[in-house]
Amino acid sequence: MAAVKAMSFAPLFLLSLLLAAHNVVVSEARKGVGIYVLRRGDLTLQFTNYGATMLSVILPDKDGNLSDVILGYDTFAGYKNDTTYFGALVGRVANRIGKAQFTLNGVRYKLPANDGNNTLHGGLVGFSDVIWDVQSYNTESHVTFTYKSFDGEQGFPGDLWVSVKYMLIGRNKLGVKMESKPLNKPTPVNLALHTYWNLRGHNSGDILSHKIQLFASKITPVNDKLIPTGEIKDIRGTPFDFLQSRPIGSQINELPNGYDINYILDKTSNAHLKRVAVVKESVSGRKLELWSNQPGVQFYTSNMLKNEKGKGGAIYKKYAGLCLETQGFPDSVNHPNFPSQIVNPGETYKHIMLYRFTA
Repeated sequence: MAAVKAMSFAPLFLLSLLLAAHNVVVSEARKGVGIYVLRRGDLTLQFTNYGATMLSVILPDKDGNLSDVILGYDTFAGYKNDTTYFGALVGRVANRIGKAQFTLNGVRYKLPANDGNNTLHGGLVGFSDVIWDVQSYNTESHVTFTYKSFDGEQGFPGDLWVSVKYMLIGRNKLGVKMESKPLNKPTPVNLALHTYWNLRGHNSGDILSHKIQLFASKITPVNDKLIPTGEIKDIRGTPFDFLQSRPIGSQINELPNGYDINYILDKTSNAHLKRVAVVKESVSGRKLELWSNQPGVQFYTSNMLKNEKGKGGAIYKKYAGLCLETQGFPDSVNHPNFPSQIVNPGETYKHIMLYRFTA
């Protein structure tokens, strides 16, 4: 299956539905590309081990009608050839690294530049463009993908073991647990899940009327290439202020090109997870709540989408979806004042996300 680059996901999806009832992994998926379905009640999610990618999230609205609420493609070729990172697990270092380089323990590491002169989401072939192994799978509970990144892959130092576990919790929650362990050298690690949400339905137009609340009062400002300046800026009273819930589009015209910025999450309590965001869509009545243990979240309003052909022939235009990528701060390897992303052998990087869906 892995050799058929332009195959449709549809046959695999039908096969996975048949096998899921018996908790059987899709045939030969450990060697190639497969689809994995998690289902509980009215909540159905689909994943693939290509890029450890989230393919669909099907939720009921306030009237019980089901819709897929994340953007994506119908075919493997769509994901293999995309520049959108729809639903992908990105790394070894998500977001941008300025000038495609960093220095660690006196050694300068040069990375491939795939975003102007900078490195974006791990380089030319990041974790979103590799086939992960399937460690375990049960359609009623979870799927776990693993990957071993080799020393020098995309310029990064050291061998690195990585895993992501997608797990159903209760009837309306999705947990995401990312872990990474350097095997022989210190290395930067910053994983992120790059899902594009549209709670009215992936093919329903823009997300400007969605209301969002972000539990963050500061951002890391960027230059014209979207590289952090190193500053920490309070955003209260500015167009970036979502401390109180309001429509995404209410002040978006005051910005050059929509939202694409790292918010520094406020410390709300001594709880293990910080509250990140609440997103509401009035027509469907759907609500998404997100918690994480990470220090920041990239809020991105799909400013760069332009007539992207997606699922079922849908055409995704600018502002078709919103991303909430919990993460370490962008370009932390070049800003000593930012929380460090360096993980040493013997240490474990842990990144937790918890979604709750209601209507």
